[in-house]
Amino acid sequence: MKSIVKLSVFTLVGVMLGGCALGPEYQRPQMPLPSEFHHTPGWKLAQPADVEASVAWWALYKDQQLAQLLQQLESSNQNLRAAEAAWREAHALVRGSRSALYPKASGQLSSARQGNDIGAGKTNEIAIGLSWQLDVWGQIRRQVEASQAQAQASAAEWASVRLSQQSELVQNYFQLRVLDEEARLLDATLEAYERSLRTTENRYKAGMVTRADVSQALTQLKNAQVQRLELAWRRARFEHAIALLVGSTPNAVQITPLESVPELPALPLTVPSTLLERRPDIAVAERRVMAANAEVGVAQTAYFPDLVLSANGGYRGSNLADWISVPNRFWSIGPQFAITLFDAGLRRSKVAQAKARYDQQVARYRQTTLQAIGEVEDALVQLNVLAQEIEVQHQALAAAQDTLRLIENQYQAGMVDYLSVSSAQTTMLNSERNLLNLKGAQLIASVQLISALGGGWQGVAHTTSKKER
Repeated sequence: MKSIVKLSVFTLVGVMLGGCALGPEYQRPQMPLPSEFHHTPGWKLAQPADVEASVAWWALYKDQQLAQLLQQLESSNQNLRAAEAAWREAHALVRGSRSALYPKASGQLSSARQGNDIGAGKTNEIAIGLSWQLDVWGQIRRQVEASQAQAQASAAEWASVRLSQQSELVQNYFQLRVLDEEARLLDATLEAYERSLRTTENRYKAGMVTRADVSQALTQLKNAQVQRLELAWRRARFEHAIALLVGSTPNAVQITPLESVPELPALPLTVPSTLLERRPDIAVAERRVMAANAEVGVAQTAYFPDLVLSANGGYRGSNLADWISVPNRFWSIGPQFAITLFDAGLRRSKVAQAKARYDQQVARYRQTTLQAIGEVEDALVQLNVLAQEIEVQHQALAAAQDTLRLIENQYQAGMVDYLSVSSAQTTMLNSERNLLNLKGAQLIASVQLISALGGGWQGVAHTTSKKER
């Protein structure tokens, strides 16, 4: 009875002491940051939060074929599957850490034959044991806290992989669509060059121009044909990259060319301060700071004794006939304190290591946040500059078209040779291709901005859509 009373007292003391946990309480690291993005007033910064559910940000581009590819990516991308498995592993580790908070029971059944110079005998034993390590100093709770933070970081890494793979697929898709548009442009140009060659050959036969004009027209046509052929392998490269992203072999995915490239989605007028919280890599870095903070507490508990309550009981005898009987019964119950008295500085070293790891994670979190802000700034600047470039390029194209019309009229009148026509045609083709490439770069920059913001800007006010011509 006294033993039971003592056990109850120890249990009560353990529960009372269990409310304290050594180590610093977690606080998110602070950073001195500007109040808004430099290049776009109203775009404000935010603090990291839990990762939200994935949003279909690609719907901004209104492309059904793209949406279908992204659905395949979600179900078949191998990097996503690996990230999901890592998340399940992290959650299993949380359950394993939490199990240490509860008592453990064990059973034993043995039969052994023993002997010495005098004689030999047989011992049969059946026993049940209970043990419970009371979390007096919060070591187990800090371990659970650390593993939970790591599981949250794993979930954020999963989201980060998803966003990265989605962004890569969309960018490859848009580059493929730009190549298709460039192919249509070259096809139309080849038709124009063939007409020019026929016209020049007829003029040569009529004695109106020299053989050099025919050679120039033929050279121009062949150079354009080479450029058109080059587009085939460039398109195949992007198509193969998309196939790998959706978990297929390169020859298993065929992307049908469409008539035009997607339009640039309307950019938001302002962005609320909570938007950058969607960045999963910021959430990963912040949760790792939380885990490192908890591990400091785990290391500090090594300075204090462990308290284990244990109880064992069973039967031990030499004969199976009277094995389970009162005289053969045994039991033990009581607490056990264990502490390391001397370790030559090992515990102090582990605490110092844990604090250093915490400082590393804080620095990485801050750098990740700064990097995210820089990526948003870069995308904003690029979009602003590209919009200006496209406007100027439209003017350059209009001037090139006007110049070509004038040169062709002069050539028909015999005032200039075909070299002038060829030069004007090349200038106009380059202007058209430059405009197309700028629109493609604008689409890519918009995807990079969406990725930098953690997945779009749904739910905020938008500017009026302006379709580029």
